[in-house]
Amino acid sequence: MRTLLLALHADLTGKVPAKIEPNRTDDARIGGDEDEQPLNEMMQAIASSRNRNTDGVLARVMKALGKLRNDPDSFGECEECGDELPYGRLKAVPYVEFCVDCQGKKDKPKGGPTRRKLTDYT
Repeated sequence: MRTLLLALHADLTGKVPAKIEPNRTDDARIGGDEDEQPLNEMMQAIASSRNRNTDGVLARVMKALGKLRNDPDSFGECEECGDELPYGRLKAVPYVEFCVDCQGKKDKPKGGPTRRKLTDYT
């Protein structure tokens, strides 16, 4: 797991934050195509979201590396219930913090399920 986490850490720290250049290539085109501004804003929002996601994953990788270094016996345990995490789950996501059940509870919408049966679309 340490090797996987270190490789992931190296990959994430080697990435340059996504930057989106405006579609406008010269100052003379100010106010040109009215569709360019929404497109630029959308592309910048996507880049910002990717950068935040990368930062979040990097923080979780660093937390997992710290746990592996400082408390190796607790590495691979769910942080919520303490159950052992399956090796396949750790191999797929070596920085995972919760078992499937606890992660499902955390991801559950606050208002409860929106659909109880396959035919219930409300």
